[in-house]
Amino acid sequence: MTLTETSRWPAEAETLLDDLVDLRRAIHREPELGLQNPKTLAKIKDALSGLPLEFREGPSTTGLVAILRGGLAGNGGNARTVLLRGDMDALPLVEDTGLAFTSETSGAMHACGHDTHVAMLVGAAKLLCAARDRLPGTVMFMFQPGEEGHHGARFMLDDGLIDPLPDAAFALHIMPNAPHGVFAGRAGPLLASSDVLSITVKGAGGHASMPQDAIDPIPVACAIVTAIQTMVTRRISVFDPAVITIAKIAAGTTNNIIPETADMQGTIRTLSPHRRAMVAAELRRLVPAIAEAHGCTAEVAIEEGFPVTVCDSRAAAFGQRVVEETFGEAAWLTMDNPVMGAEDFAYVLEKVPGAMFWLGASEAGSDWRQCCGLHSNRMILDEKVMARGAALHAALAERFLNEGFA
Repeated sequence: MTLTETSRWPAEAETLLDDLVDLRRAIHREPELGLQNPKTLAKIKDALSGLPLEFREGPSTTGLVAILRGGLAGNGGNARTVLLRGDMDALPLVEDTGLAFTSETSGAMHACGHDTHVAMLVGAAKLLCAARDRLPGTVMFMFQPGEEGHHGARFMLDDGLIDPLPDAAFALHIMPNAPHGVFAGRAGPLLASSDVLSITVKGAGGHASMPQDAIDPIPVACAIVTAIQTMVTRRISVFDPAVITIAKIAAGTTNNIIPETADMQGTIRTLSPHRRAMVAAELRRLVPAIAEAHGCTAEVAIEEGFPVTVCDSRAAAFGQRVVEETFGEAAWLTMDNPVMGAEDFAYVLEKVPGAMFWLGASEAGSDWRQCCGLHSNRMILDEKVMARGAALHAALAERFLNEGFA
């Protein structure tokens, strides 16, 4: 496939930009949380109406897989299938952007860019449907709710919505505090696993003026926090790291009562299954032992979240080639390090070789380092990059169907 052939997508995508902006803003006004996003689903179906697509839906979520069968797919027994994914759900935040299309749903906001992900994927569907006659395989467009901690991708897999599994899978994620229009990625771990840590320290309550007659769980909880950080720096290799953050401590009711218990919550981030298992085992050993040393007891609960998002080396290299051939070499950045956030596209990448790429969405000409990041209730982005994202989706799909990872 020549440079001229791959670079036609940006110009074609620009013709769709106004429609993509309208769709993104409509979704932004009515954000939905969790696994059930019926309003967003209705907007997606409306935007895809009239296209030569087959729809699949499942019982667990309002997720949608739209399937495009290329016009050349039946010409041989080795036709490939590629999946493109965009997530749908919002975050439980009160928006403070001042945008004309600000959220009209109390306590919900698209602060992670999923509204743009949906719009870009719809744009890609329109581009590829228009090119259907020259596609030698099948494209699956995966519109997925419940990414923000609700395991939506896993539910859609369990519902069989992407069976049989595709030969490759790709996703894009906008980044508002990154250079405008630049794509970034890497082979190997891109994002961390994410587990929820809960600890309850139990002592014996009493009068705050007579601590000798009680067993105060608060200083024990503090000792546990310090010991966890010592464990991270002394027990865990910097070459296979972990981040453990205790983000919440709750204890007591007033100034003169020693409470019975102290509760803590935090997050565990790791970049390999080995480190993930080791950290869990160490916490279950360390925390009760410290509590016991102070006359308390402690319970440790770890709720497993998303696994590590691992990008196939062939898919990452493929993505770099497609970006550079479509937009030029300056449009690609190879990341030195993973991001310790988490993504449930990891469930797809556990089963299918593929990759996720970042797309810088800072305002053109702005200092991207000063922009509000993901999950900020003041996050804004430059909508013009959506044409670029739709174009890359289309270029990745067409190139893979024609050549695979070669």
